[in-house]
Amino acid sequence: MSERHPIIAITGSSGAGTSTVTRTFQNIFRREGVSAAVIEGDSFHRFERKAMKQRMAEEEAQGNRHFSHFGAEGNRFEELEALFRDYAASGTGKSRKYLHNELEAAPYGQEPGTFTPWENLPTHTDLLFYEGLHGAVKTDTVDVARYPDLLIGVVPTINLEWIQKLIRDKTQRGYSQDAVVDTILRRMPDYVNFIVPQFGLTHVNFQRVPVVDTSNPFITRDIPTADESVCVVRFAQPKGIDFQYLLSMISGSWMSRANTIVVPGGKMEITMQLIFTPFIWRMMERKKRALGLA
Repeated sequence: MSERHPIIAITGSSGAGTSTVTRTFQNIFRREGVSAAVIEGDSFHRFERKAMKQRMAEEEAQGNRHFSHFGAEGNRFEELEALFRDYAASGTGKSRKYLHNELEAAPYGQEPGTFTPWENLPTHTDLLFYEGLHGAVKTDTVDVARYPDLLIGVVPTINLEWIQKLIRDKTQRGYSQDAVVDTILRRMPDYVNFIVPQFGLTHVNFQRVPVVDTSNPFITRDIPTADESVCVVRFAQPKGIDFQYLLSMISGSWMSRANTIVVPGGKMEITMQLIFTPFIWRMMERKKRALGLA
């Protein structure tokens, strides 16, 4: 952790809703005048799209049907840890982008599914903001989780996660249901070993829980809406959290445990605003003191 160069990391699996958290923080940064170096987790994948497909085919030919973007072999965990370490120490580091589609790739004159060259982070940023799969990953050789000052986990219930992926990949990417199910099954060991353990290291977890029947995600035609869900917010260390204030500000909320508040799904973003804006204030105040500016 670093007072001079703080780090915020959002971690969650594909389709979990991390983009909602990212949008919330972008609004906070804009309102509070905070300059953030933004890091996309996909930029630390090890392979570009074509190379990944080839490697998956090679692994499957050798009997490994579980090679995926979720695991260590498909990612550059060491480089991600180095970035967090370097930024915490000096506010510097290198990043690149993974170009998901033609719209993202066009400005760079590259093909979708490729990486841009590594570049130095912008100078004089207030903090580093990471959003991706592995913001709290920890293995026998790598400990990314020790660097962020604020670690946030975003995860839906597992059936809801599958529903979101099934519908998104079929409608937006043109995949067949069999292909999406194959991806889910291939990722499962890495999901269990590399994704799930991160949520025990985070400072705050947001879990969206549908209140409609999702018993069979493979026949569901619609993603449950925010208003058809509740959001469970769990604090690893509840000391200092003003739960009474949150309960008074968020209509329909209640506490299910001493460190857990449940809010209506449609109020997830305002809940994040209320919780994280004071975090940002305190981060910036500590930074100013550490730099002798306050």
